[in-house]
Amino acid sequence: MDTPEQPPAASARLLLRSTDRAALATRRREDDSSGGWPYVALVLLAVDHDASPLLLLSSLAEHSKDIAKDDRVSLLVDGTIGLDEPLTGARVTLMGRAVKSDEPRYRARFLARHPGAAMYADFKDFAFYRLLVQRAHLVAGFGRIHWIEGSALLAGTADAEALMAREADIVQHMNEDHAEAVALYATRLLGQPAATDGNRWTMTGVDTEGCDLRLSGSTTGGRVARLPFEHRVGDADQARAELVRLAKQARAKP
Repeated sequence: MDTPEQPPAASARLLLRSTDRAALATRRREDDSSGGWPYVALVLLAVDHDASPLLLLSSLAEHSKDIAKDDRVSLLVDGTIGLDEPLTGARVTLMGRAVKSDEPRYRARFLARHPGAAMYADFKDFAFYRLLVQRAHLVAGFGRIHWIEGSALLAGTADAEALMAREADIVQHMNEDHAEAVALYATRLLGQPAATDGNRWTMTGVDTEGCDLRLSGSTTGGRVARLPFEHRVGDADQARAELVRLAKQARAKP
């Protein structure tokens, strides 16, 4: 995982972009009977274009009450699921501040990743949060351990405004007009299972480093996958060229 072509920050971003859940740790409120103790909860995870974590939390939840008093949190993203030897897999712990936001892009990216959350996202007690990452601790396997500063972890987006503005159009176009290519990305390039029983692979997001896929449907939906690009893209034309290249690669693969 940690190679000259894949430095620690890029490895950590790939892990963030590849998962849809995390463990959120907060510090218990002093007015709570267990004040001061760490508290850990399972949360759904999406990321912004630069890989900053995005969360949807209810103000009624214990972790949200903690954040209201102290916004310093840790987030553990686990990439070891399914491994015979979990400690050989990658995981990253992020430390930062959870900041509430009504930025429309955060909402759109989160609900694309977790469409079921649309049922409750507009409830008065729910709000979207962005994690302002201060530091990250990546464990990519035995002896492959790195501290990463937040500024180094996140992907720059200064040159990607054109792509960000067209993301929804690209995703809609791929899902409506190139559904076969999206399915081939998942099955032939990523080794994911083929969709069956009314399920389908869809694209949920695209950024400078790759695109996000999800197996959606009524029976076995909910699986997510990440397809990295070979070259960084900054606008819709560059993204199209990379998606066409990957489609050709997928069709040529047995």
